[in-house]
Parts: sequence; C-alpha cells; structure tokens
Amino acid sequence: MLTRRDYLINSVLLGATCSLPSGLLHAFERNNLISRAIPKTGEKLPIVGLGSSATFRRVAQSSDVSALSRVLQTLLDNGGKVFDTAPSYGASEEVAGQLIRDAGKTKDIFWATKVNVAPRGGGRVDVNKARAQLARSFEYIGKDPIDLVQVHNLAGLAVQMPIIQELKESGRIRYIGTTVTQTSRYPDLEEAMRKYPIDFIGVDYAVDNRVAAESVLPLAKELGIATLIYVPFGRSRLFSRVKGAEIPEWAQEIGIDSWAKFFLKYVAAHAAVTCITPATSKPHNMLDNMGAAYGELPDSAMRKRMEQFIDALPGA
Repeated sequence: MLTRRDYLINSVLLGATCSLPSGLLHAFERNNLISRAIPKTGEKLPIVGLGSSATFRRVAQSSDVSALSRVLQTLLDNGGKVFDTAPSYGASEEVAGQLIRDAGKTKDIFWATKVNVAPRGGGRVDVNKARAQLARSFEYIGKDPIDLVQVHNLAGLAVQMPIIQELKESGRIRYIGTTVTQTSRYPDLEEAMRKYPIDFIGVDYAVDNRVAAESVLPLAKELGIATLIYVPFGRSRLFSRVKGAEIPEWAQEIGIDSWAKFFLKYVAAHAAVTCITPATSKPHNMLDNMGAAYGELPDSAMRKRMEQFIDALPGA
C-alpha cells in the first residue's frame, strides 16, 4: 500500500497545473443536471457520482496518483458530488481524502464511506476495532460530520449498525445505511431495511443485472430509503458484451453517444435510484460518466428496448 509519505511526494493536488485542458472540465449546462432527493431529508444529489474500487483502487495503491486528482476534479467541475469509498478499498479512502483536503474541497464532496471489521467467515465483532476504523475515516477526509457511513456488505450488522446510529445521533454522521452486492443476500438486506432506521442502501443494479428491481428497489421506494447503485457496468462485463456493436439510433435520440451513457441512463431512469457510483481512474471516463447525468432519461418503453438489445447480445 502507498504510504502517506510516498503519497505526499508523488501526488498532484486538485487544481494543479496538470489538470485537464481548459474547457473540457465544464462540458455541460448545469441547468440540465439530473438530481434526486434523499427521501428522509429532501437533500438533492446529482444522479452520477464516483466509486473508488476497481481501477481507482489500483491507481491509489501505485506511486503516481495524479490521474485520480484529475478524476476528482472532473467530477466536481461537472456538477458531481458523491464519492463512495471504503476502508477495504486499499489506499482509496486515504488517498482520495488527502486529495480532497489539500484542495480545500471537503465541503463540496458528499463523502460516503463504510465500516466493516467483522471477521471473515463470521465471529465476534470487536467494537473497539470498529470505532478505530471509523476514527481513521474521519481523519482521512477531515470532515465532521461525515455525510454517509454504511455497514459494508451487511457484516456484523447487529454490532456495527448501533455504532453508526450512535454517531448519527451525536451529530457526527449525517446519514447511515448498509450495502450488499450479492443477490443471495437480498433477503437479508430487505430485513435490515425494515428493521433499522437507515437512510441509504448500496446495491448492485445494471441493464443486464436487474434482480434488485424485483423487490429491493421497490422496497426502498416504499420505505423512503435512498439508494447508491454499484457496478452499473457489471465491472467490465457490459463493455465486453457490446464490443463491436453500434449504439442503436433510438438511444441516440436522447443524447446517448457512448456505451457508458447507455448503461448509466438506463439505471438512472429507475425512480428508486438516488445516485450511481461507477469507479474509474481516467478523467475522460469520468467526464463521459457525468454526461449521463445531463439531458433526458429513457422512458419505460425505451428501457424495455435497452434490456432487449443487451439480452440479445452474446455473453448473457
């Protein structure tokens, strides 16, 4: 893992001279930005954000994190706000937190992190370790209160959820929740949604992975729970499936000019979706992703056509 000393030597801060060319960062008209309200408060979030697993995580652990500063800059300069991370994502939380702090952007970011010290395979959750992990999260971003903390993958929920509930009640966390990206755990997620006073869930959902739309997303809508959507590209699965295929003309009618926009606008059109957080380590991909947060979204008929188009491709 990149040490703090190495990071400080090698990182390039947001706004540094290696930023993207002038004009590229401000590619959209802000009045067309699509945002969704957090049901419990009405606070609005841009519908596309940034995750920090996958390639973001790999670059965060390298000796040169300059690309990540430009990714974060591109997110913020084009109306984005939500950054999703976790202690288990290698150096992502620490590196991104330092970049945001040094740029003086902590007030501009909606910082969503997680807690999970549950032993693999089960076992007793150490409360002190959970509190220590949370303390590091506060240190990394330098923000108090933190916007959102979720129990990662439902782990040790009975022990870790009360800890973040306590911090929310004391004013140190604004929103709390839990996450899962395994369809086999959806019944457990739904139980948690009914049992705990949570504000958010994080769940996987994509045009070729629609299981969450069967019960999880409708339940979130019913209970007034906000949603962060993970792996909208199926990691790289969807890009592999459409390789060599042309974007349908009927999709281009609503401004879909890339496969990333196709996948993201499909997800964004679901009424229960609050924000989608695809991970990337490339500024031009971040800009493309943010493009999905502008303009029109597909209606129900187009969403059906999108599903049918992807389902008909090899690799189902």
